[in-house]
Amino acid sequence: MEAISTSGGWKLAWLGSRWPARCAWVAVFATLATFAVFCAFPFYWMLITTFKDVHDLINTANNPFVFNLPPTTENLRVLFQETAFLRWLLNTLLVGVFVVIITLVLAVPAGYSLARLSGPRGRQLAIAIFLTYLIPPTILFIPFSRIVGALGLQDSLWSLVLVYPSFTVPFCTWLMMGFFKAVPRDIEEAAMMDGMSRFGAFLKVIVPLSSAGILTVIIFTLTLVMQEFVYALTFITSSSQYTVSVGVPTFLVRGDVYFWGSLMGACLIVSVPVALLYNVFLDRFVTAFTVGAIK
Repeated sequence: MEAISTSGGWKLAWLGSRWPARCAWVAVFATLATFAVFCAFPFYWMLITTFKDVHDLINTANNPFVFNLPPTTENLRVLFQETAFLRWLLNTLLVGVFVVIITLVLAVPAGYSLARLSGPRGRQLAIAIFLTYLIPPTILFIPFSRIVGALGLQDSLWSLVLVYPSFTVPFCTWLMMGFFKAVPRDIEEAAMMDGMSRFGAFLKVIVPLSSAGILTVIIFTLTLVMQEFVYALTFITSSSQYTVSVGVPTFLVRGDVYFWGSLMGACLIVSVPVALLYNVFLDRFVTAFTVGAIK
């Protein structure tokens, strides 16, 4: 009996020692599950609203979180057949590609130059570039309108290609500067000792090592182009030239009538690829934003 009681006591002691760890694991799991549900709920809401019948949507007695009537594709039919949604997607993609190219061409060399420019002058110049990103677009769209009009780019997608780098380049330059500072100078100096020029060392050594930062610039730029509204509304007047951020609310909000199913369908189609892109490259994206925080 003593052996049994001793064994039982040992088991209770062992379980007692594991209990805090198990509680901590349950708490962590519950926190992550709550956070995951919180983040995924907007996508669930968009998905279920997209396929809900309009009578199911407007009836306040129905449960909004489930299908009370059979699902329907009428909302998608309205989106694709009664609006130029595909055209707006193509316009957004076209503008995004050109803005990404311009941003990379300007921000990557600028970030490298500021990272290698030592002394207080370099820091002051870097802060000045970043401060330009903080200027609200609502202040700049009036002078930009005069520039766009003088260049004859009104009601043209090229006006957006010209204007959008004004807020993508400063932030991306600051981002790339922090990333290049984390790359040891010894690496490029060793490449230059092997016969490379500084530009060659930058292009063949530094740029491949900075792929995470460059990928972050691409994702950030595309996201801003897809969600920007003020400039696109100011400079574009023809519906065939609209981007998604302007075309969808313009044609799916008619007076006090909201086509909620079609609106949510458009939001779902646009947001899912961006969310997948963020999740696929999450590690590199976080690395680019946290680089330089610890060495």
